[in-house]
Order: sequence, then structure tokens, then C-alpha cells
Amino acid sequence: MSDFGMSGDDLEQMYQEVILEAARDPHGREHFAPDAAVEGSAAGETAVRATHEYCTPGESHQFNPTCGDEATVHVEVSDDEPHVIRRLVWDGHGCSISQASLSVMVDLVDGRTVDEAMELFRDFHELMESRGNGLGDEAKEERLGDAVVFQGVSKYPMRIKCALLGWEGMRDSVAKALAAKQGA
Repeated sequence: MSDFGMSGDDLEQMYQEVILEAARDPHGREHFAPDAAVEGSAAGETAVRATHEYCTPGESHQFNPTCGDEATVHVEVSDDEPHVIRRLVWDGHGCSISQASLSVMVDLVDGRTVDEAMELFRDFHELMESRGNGLGDEAKEERLGDAVVFQGVSKYPMRIKCALLGWEGMRDSVAKALAAKQGA
């Protein structure tokens, strides 16, 4: 990854600022899911409907028992080929890393084809497995855009789950939407 002529400490500070800003002003966040911490929720029992005509919805609730982060990710996938994510929103609560990762994910994935979204999912997973070393692949880093700021998070195994929470929810909700298309 390019260091923009900055020291490691300066880069780390810039990345932390980007993460905090994304957590303060999260993109794609809507209040639609019941508060599982208060009301309790039956796994997989959320009723979803598409707000876009000719789309199939999918929804996934993710919970990180290590720190209490949770998110419900809702997608609407177009019925026509290639399948496109027409809407991606989430509801939840947690640490700044999980909230910022969800926000950045929405910016990267909303409006992309399912194949492109899954490629971004794999790239982000690889970044989280890098233990702070990054991807070493400029094309992947370019695709990830602002998500590369989570490279520093990958140094801390307990925080990796926070960063991956929303991405796992996106992948699962897309899989549910595609499975619903198969069953239709």
C-alpha cells in the first residue's frame, strides 16, 4: 500500500481518524431490526420484504459474543442477470470498528453485482488475515478503497471479528436472497 510519504505513526493516526469518522456518520444504517439485546430474537425469524420491484430480499443477523457487537444486514438482489445488489442497509450497535466497517462496506458493495461483492468480501477477508502486513497487491487495495484503513485492525485478532461482522452478514444475506430465488 502506498504510504503517501507519511511515517507509520502518521498513517496509523490517519487510519484511526477515518475509522472514527465512518463510525460517527455511518452510511447505510437504518433502524429496522428489533433490539435483540432487549427483546430477544429468534434466529432467522426476521420477516423481510423487498422495497425494490424485481428484487429478492435477504437478511442476516450477526452477533460477536466476544464484545457484544451485533448487526442485521438487509440486501435486495435484482432478479435479472447478472444479479445486482440494489439495496444494502444495516441496523445494529457495537464498537467503532464494527460500525465503521459496516459503513465502508455499504459504500463499496451497494450497486455492485453479486460477483463483484463477493470478490470484495474475499479481498477484505484476506486483508484481515494479513496481520497488519496488507495485501501486497495494488489492484486489490485499489478495489477495497477506504476499507484498506482496516489493515491496522488486522494486527489484533480480537478486533478482526469486529471488522468482519458486517461483511459476514452481507455474504450471508446475499446467499439467502439467492437461495430464495432458487426456491421461487
